[in-house]
Amino acid sequence: MKKRTLVSVFAALSVMAAGGVSTAQAQDLPTKPIHIVVPFTPGGAQDIVGRAIGSKLAERIGIPVIVDNKPGAGGVIAADSVAKAAPDGTTLFLASGGAISIAPSLLSKLPYDAAKDFAPVAMLVDTPMTVAVRTASPFKTLAELLDAAKKNPGKVSFASTGNGTITHLTGEYLAQRAGVKLLHVPYRGAGPAITDVMGGQVDFIVTSVASAEAMVTGKKMRVLGTFTGRRIASLQGAPTVTEATGLGHMEVPVWAGLLAPAKTPPAMLKRLEAELLAVCQSPAIHEQFDKLGALSICAGAPELERMIKTDTQRWAEVIKQGGIQE
Repeated sequence: MKKRTLVSVFAALSVMAAGGVSTAQAQDLPTKPIHIVVPFTPGGAQDIVGRAIGSKLAERIGIPVIVDNKPGAGGVIAADSVAKAAPDGTTLFLASGGAISIAPSLLSKLPYDAAKDFAPVAMLVDTPMTVAVRTASPFKTLAELLDAAKKNPGKVSFASTGNGTITHLTGEYLAQRAGVKLLHVPYRGAGPAITDVMGGQVDFIVTSVASAEAMVTGKKMRVLGTFTGRRIASLQGAPTVTEATGLGHMEVPVWAGLLAPAKTPPAMLKRLEAELLAVCQSPAIHEQFDKLGALSICAGAPELERMIKTDTQRWAEVIKQGGIQE
């Protein structure tokens, strides 16, 4: 169930030969290949982010970088493997909210402590969520949709990619902030959820910008709002949820960043942070992120740590208020 991809085997020799890494610099880097553990199967957005970052990082520091796909249990399997890995800089977790800021409040037992067993390295991207309806939907604005939900509690339905997922919790967050009762319809993935929304079986979907873009371009769906601080140009003028509802602070970053085992040496963490930020800020990486519908964040360990704390608090409150269970 684990697929390994060697991103760069001979990068060390080529870069060292070119004088890319000095002996003093190398002391703060691992001496063995670096593994980036991705909690999803190959081909998805997070996997693509991991491979893009890994490839450029290997070129920059002259150390092979391997992407290890360890899907399952909403990222818990991957997170646990990193939490228990040697703290020598050779294992990094391409983390997102599922296993780090959601699981502690959603699951009754975790094999790791999300707050203590990891050290932040760098935040990479935001893959934000949207509220989308089929083109023929009677709801032309998000305000209209929420007004209908107020008048018909529990009747307006929304699709998600599964119970306890970021799409489910984001939809519930919208309902709680707007003071309405929505009917949650969980699916196994975005594909079947989008199909039923387009077929009229479900009123709307909370889905990523990447998923919504193709549907909007094909004139099959309309985006009523994005959970971002600014509008997304590719979504044909769709407002932010904050603009569409008048509710304040409706930004919900769906972050992805790199974590290391907690006892990784501080000097090594700082060096990895610096190298990763240099890679993340390159035009080539920005271009790849744009194609995914992801917003480049490229922030350091302190910003990632703050993001995780804010995210953990938000989802703990949403899960408690909504009575959501695993």
